[in-house]
Amino acid sequence: MNKRILILVSIVSVLSFSSCTKKSEVKTDGKIGIVATMFPQFDFARAIAGDKAEITMLLKPGAESHSYEPTPRDMKKIQNADLFIYTGGENDVWADKMLESLGDKVPKTLRLLDLVEAVEEEIVEGMTSDEEKEEGDDTEEEIEYDEHVWTSPLNAKKITNAICEELCSIDSENESLYRNNCSAYMEELEKLDASFREVVANGNRKMLVFGDRFPFRYFADEYGLSYFAAFPGCATDVEVSASTIKFLINKINEEKIPVVLTIEFSNGKIADTLCEATGAAKLEFHSCHNVSADNIKTGETYVSLMKRNVEVLKKALE
Repeated sequence: MNKRILILVSIVSVLSFSSCTKKSEVKTDGKIGIVATMFPQFDFARAIAGDKAEITMLLKPGAESHSYEPTPRDMKKIQNADLFIYTGGENDVWADKMLESLGDKVPKTLRLLDLVEAVEEEIVEGMTSDEEKEEGDDTEEEIEYDEHVWTSPLNAKKITNAICEELCSIDSENESLYRNNCSAYMEELEKLDASFREVVANGNRKMLVFGDRFPFRYFADEYGLSYFAAFPGCATDVEVSASTIKFLINKINEEKIPVVLTIEFSNGKIADTLCEATGAAKLEFHSCHNVSADNIKTGETYVSLMKRNVEVLKKALE
């Protein structure tokens, strides 16, 4: 509740200064101003816009995406952008509320959950694609949707196409450039999709084990993979139950799973425990939530990170 109050105070602060804030807050030299909350949409936008846009990523490199809170300066950047791109869902409630408060002054906006077929978030600890959820409480709760839509390259295509259409609408003078860039990027995503399908088709198994959180529901569903994980989705839990550890160890041994996977910025301790008990190898499968400052400097992209995942997947499905 305190967090929500702080966010609402920030919104009021932003609105009180909106009349004297200029577009230069997010764009320079006549370029389109694009604000993206996270790395995936930031990277998709720069692939299409090239040097025709000034693109801002609100989440700092290396930061935990699920603990991000907007600053008043972030709010002003969004207000004065030509295009605002965000994921939507539980972690972006602040964005929905802010946009509602802007009335007819809202910028052009893309909400990723509206661009794909969203699936319900798994919220039960230790729940997997092969387990049934048993609920003793019949109380109705608001449905939450899994936010990690970009982990499927086919969803990435839908998102990128939508970004292209918005850029063409905003800046029709450069429409041919945006469409050409989009076409080239679509080919990269199609090759990526084909690579994953080939790996899955030639694999000896179709099961993944994550000694970590599991933000890959859309990826697993797309390629027909089953999965077991220490935590569902991007749960905020830091301690895993002994029963879950025992279950995962048994599953790894029973299925002769060769690799236990972790995600970026994880301490890997749970995966280490599983590997020590089973002899499995530990490898990172990048969810593309965010990248490090070094990744930015070396020019990592969604495509380059996912190509790395292709090689990891080969080893995991051996």
